[in-house]
Amino acid sequence: MAVCYKKLWKMLIDKDMIKKDLRLQTGFSTTTMSKLSKDENVSMDVLEKICSVLNCDVGDIMEFVPGKKEEP
Repeated sequence: MAVCYKKLWKMLIDKDMIKKDLRLQTGFSTTTMSKLSKDENVSMDVLEKICSVLNCDVGDIMEFVPGKKEEP
C-alpha cells in the first residue's frame, strides 16, 4: 500500500494557494515538499502541521492506495 497526496494538492487549489505558500506557512524544507510531491512517506509531525495550517483532518489531505507498491 502506498500513500497519495492528491487530496492535498486539490485542497491547495481550492484555497487559492501554491506549494510555496504551504512551505512558507509550515516552515517545511524544500526536501519535505519534494517528498510530498513524490508521494513519499513523511512523518506524522509533517502531516499534523499541514492539517493545522489548512484547518483540516489527515483524511482530507492524503489517502492510502491499495495495490500500488511503495518504492524502496
